[in-house]
Amino acid sequence: MDKFKKTKNDSSYPDLISAIKAGSLDKLYIFHGEERYLLDRCLISIRELLCPGGLDSFNYKRFDEKNLPIDEFEDAVNTMPAFAEKTLIEIHDFDVFKNTSKERLCDFLSDLPDYVCVIFVYNTVEFKPDSRLKINKEILNFVTVVDFMTQEQDKLVNWIKRHFKDAGKNISTGDAEYLAFITGGLMTVLNGEIEKTAAYSKTETITKTDIDAVVTPVLDAVTYKLTDALINKENKKAVRILGELYQMREAPHKIMSAIAIKIRQLLAARICLDNKLGKTELMNMCNIRHEFQARNLMATAGKTTLADCRKAVLFCSETAMELNSTAEPEAGMTELIAKLVLN
Repeated sequence: MDKFKKTKNDSSYPDLISAIKAGSLDKLYIFHGEERYLLDRCLISIRELLCPGGLDSFNYKRFDEKNLPIDEFEDAVNTMPAFAEKTLIEIHDFDVFKNTSKERLCDFLSDLPDYVCVIFVYNTVEFKPDSRLKINKEILNFVTVVDFMTQEQDKLVNWIKRHFKDAGKNISTGDAEYLAFITGGLMTVLNGEIEKTAAYSKTETITKTDIDAVVTPVLDAVTYKLTDALINKENKKAVRILGELYQMREAPHKIMSAIAIKIRQLLAARICLDNKLGKTELMNMCNIRHEFQARNLMATAGKTTLADCRKAVLFCSETAMELNSTAEPEAGMTELIAKLVLN
């Protein structure tokens, strides 16, 4: 994976919040990252700060074209704001690093006037600049890049608790962790699931039963449950969970990939246990977001052996190869589950 090198202008979400509160925004930003909830909230705050007259005012411009009309963009930048200090210009889903007018755009962006705030928002377009190219390095040197990452576990759990409290409900730390786990830990998803769970629950305290009744788990969470069932030799439960994965209308190859990742993580957890390493090392090794995910993996790995984990990884690799040449991928997946249970 081509990961760009951080520059002196890289920023963090807390830095951006501080800049918004102080009214000291930079002239040029790139917003990207998984946590759309935080990204959208920051955009709203910036709009309220720079465009008090609303988004239909003279001082707000937005471009949504993947092929940005450079002339129109330059005109918008060169137009002085009216009754305000800055003009806010948002460009959504335009990859500044891959367009045909990159050199012209680079020259223009490097000398923006002080009365503008230009924000490139990467929504569906992936932010993946090739920093080996000189022109891309130049752009990265004068743009402030903000990566809206998933929140750390403690912050996320506290956020969940606050939102339930706003809805007149309480939730324990453990159940808040569980809710974050089965939803993937993204605030954008959690926001809706919290509202749904709070409305469903008939008691003051949210329970795991309430969560399971109304929350739709993400693929990642279901495959964790499948892994647990396999390690516990629960054949019927494993097949039932596989059926749930199919009901999610996920492609067999995608399900296979998710299962393989979890089995490899389980192997890593077993290696950590055998070498007296802890959750932190596992999280770094497997790029796991939250401590409770690593904790669950370590607990499951404690029920198996290193040899069995290695066999399971090989079974997954063999099945993945077979799926590429079979007309009945579901049968291959069911056979894999049987192998893993009997392993």
